[in-house]
Amino acid sequence: MATGFQYCLNSSTIKPVPILQKIEIAAKAGYAGIELWHDDIDAHVEAGGSVSDIRKAVDDAGLSVPTTIHIHGWFQPAGEPHQQAMDEARRKLEIAAAVGAPHSVAGPPHVQADRELGAKHYRELLELGRQFGVKPSIEYLGFVKDFTTIEDALGIMQSCGDPDATVILDPFHCFVGGGSIESIGKLNADQIAMSHFNDAPADPPRETQRDPDRVMPGDGIIDLKLYCDMLRQVGYDRWLSLELFNRALWEQDPLEVARLGLKTMRAAAEN
Repeated sequence: MATGFQYCLNSSTIKPVPILQKIEIAAKAGYAGIELWHDDIDAHVEAGGSVSDIRKAVDDAGLSVPTTIHIHGWFQPAGEPHQQAMDEARRKLEIAAAVGAPHSVAGPPHVQADRELGAKHYRELLELGRQFGVKPSIEYLGFVKDFTTIEDALGIMQSCGDPDATVILDPFHCFVGGGSIESIGKLNADQIAMSHFNDAPADPPRETQRDPDRVMPGDGIIDLKLYCDMLRQVGYDRWLSLELFNRALWEQDPLEVARLGLKTMRAAAEN
């Protein structure tokens, strides 16, 4: 049975900082890993840097990169738009492999979800990922139209029929999407690629909350003890990744934000 977790910084938490500095801050603050966003990677390359710069920075810092974020547009529609989305997915999966990430986050549609098509396309995406040694992992989002819960993700994982299917968990999305934290019990540890970690305030109303409303673990109303207990119950002892999009925090010293985040994560997860 799992007893602890590894702590990771999702680089969105200190979004305005350039990517190499984000890596340095994550290591200095005491994290074991960092999740990298493809927008940041692309910006670094467009400014004259290289993906190998990023990999070297990660290796020099002694960090892991559990995931890159994110692959979108793959779920639907079909036809030429899907092919374009898969071409972009291929590019991102190659980059994910280059920075050492075993998983890449695959986001859901923001419109009504065609689950039959989504399962077919997820199987295709997983097959593409195997070419690079990277497993695309499906994410549910509490504020989209029709793909908001663990059950939604699990349905696609089961329907696609691929043993490499995994999910990205997130307490904020469980809360905003109206799903149950206890639904973690429907998974086994190998089906969980990553757990993001955060909290949600009491106000504004749950149904209206969006990414910028996220707060530090322990500063909100989500039962994070239950959340962590459920992860332990299914044997998950890997990553908890601090994922915030809080603009007030973006204006503060990024190293201090990262250090505070790690402190609050430990307090919430180890109580």
